[in-house]
Amino acid sequence: MTALRRAVVLLSGGMDSATCLAEAVGTGRHVHALTVVYGQRHAREIASARALVRHFRVPRHTILALPLSQLVRSSLTDAGRALPSGGSRGGRIPSTYVPARNTVLLALALAAAETDGAREIYIGANAIDYSGYPDCRPAFLQAFERMAQRGTRAGAEGGARFRIRAPLLRLSKEQIVRRGERWGVPWKLTWSCYAGGRRPCGTCDACRLRAKGFRAAGRVDPAL
Repeated sequence: MTALRRAVVLLSGGMDSATCLAEAVGTGRHVHALTVVYGQRHAREIASARALVRHFRVPRHTILALPLSQLVRSSLTDAGRALPSGGSRGGRIPSTYVPARNTVLLALALAAAETDGAREIYIGANAIDYSGYPDCRPAFLQAFERMAQRGTRAGAEGGARFRIRAPLLRLSKEQIVRRGERWGVPWKLTWSCYAGGRRPCGTCDACRLRAKGFRAAGRVDPAL
């Protein structure tokens, strides 16, 4: 197995990361799935990540506990704070933003990739139907790619070029639903709700955008 065919996939258990996982597996990558438990109140996603790994027969799945909730403030990690239900308003970043989350997650994925001999990292970042997060934007991902080449031994000594694969970056939720279907994503195994209850709340940004995507695609969400 060559380095270019190995990939680390950041897998939260949501619909976007599930689509990335399905695409990586479907295009012949030897996948190492990485799930980070950072204190998110929607930890139900972790069970979905496990189920998706079993479904796609991923050979390696690492679940890493990293309690960012001890360091940061976000309505995504603090059950006492209200969740927004209208996305980014007036260019302001919503309270569900977790400070530097994707920087931390990509750094962990990069460490795994360099150790594994992988040169690709998949992340389900989205810059269209997203909630205004600065670490889901193309400029951030491009900057991280440049950093990865300079900040690793594989890059500095071996000239390795790490690629951040964000295949959903410029897709709407409708397009993500259709793309996931093409790769055989079992939507019923995924979880998107931020609230962390036993059933989706239906009102948080994640539920709202998911419903919008299935509705626009003319599909019924099997998770409901």
